[in-house]
Formats: sequence, structure tokens, C-alpha cells
Amino acid sequence: MNPQFPQEILDRVARERAHFASAPDAFFAAWQRGVRIAGPQWFGDGTPDRLQHALTKWDLCPRLDHINDAFGVLSSGERMFLAALVSFYNARDGGELLGRCGFAGLADLSGLDLERRQVIADLVLNYTGW
Repeated sequence: MNPQFPQEILDRVARERAHFASAPDAFFAAWQRGVRIAGPQWFGDGTPDRLQHALTKWDLCPRLDHINDAFGVLSSGERMFLAALVSFYNARDGGELLGRCGFAGLADLSGLDLERRQVIADLVLNYTGW
């Protein structure tokens, strides 16, 4: 034990280090789930094959032009989930899309089903930057 710091502080630091060491892999797994739910047509090269063979989040970047072009014809839930995903990739573009959904704050995610909420929660917990 380090005499300068209480054991509970040292334990908390160790837990956080362990969490953030595995966060990139956990983020990617959550991102893949989100892409699968939203539809692979909005990510990477737009094909299911790309989702199947993606090795990193970079293989599944949002296709912002396609998303913007089709955004108005999506259901409100599809728009909200897709905009939330985009916001992890690019906060400004995602924020604009969320604004187009009427998103005013995190409580607005209450309209998403449990599966989509879990993806967003896992992304938040494991986000270390794009």
C-alpha cells in the first residue's frame, strides 16, 4: 500500500485503468451492434459485408451525405438513434442531426427501445474519442 493515498483511491484508479484499457474494444463491439440495428447502409461502404468484416470503428464511419439525404424520410426513432450514433463520430454533425430530431437533452432518448438505449449507454461508457 502506498502511504500517501488511501487504499480505496488506489483501488478506484486501478478499476478505471482496467476499464479504459478495454474501452476501445468494448466501444467497437457496441458500435457494431448500433450499425447492425440502424442498418449497414448508413456506415462504411454501405454493405452488410463491410459490417461483417470490419476490424475497427474506422471501417464503419457514418456515411454523412447519405444520412443527410435520407434523414427526413426516416421514422422519428430511426432518426434519433442514427443521429445519436453520428454524434459519437462527429459531435457537430451529430448535434445538427439531433437538433433536426427536436432533441433537447438525454431524457429525449427515452423514446428508444431497450436495445438501442443499451447501445448508446455502452458507447458512452466506453468512448475514448474517435
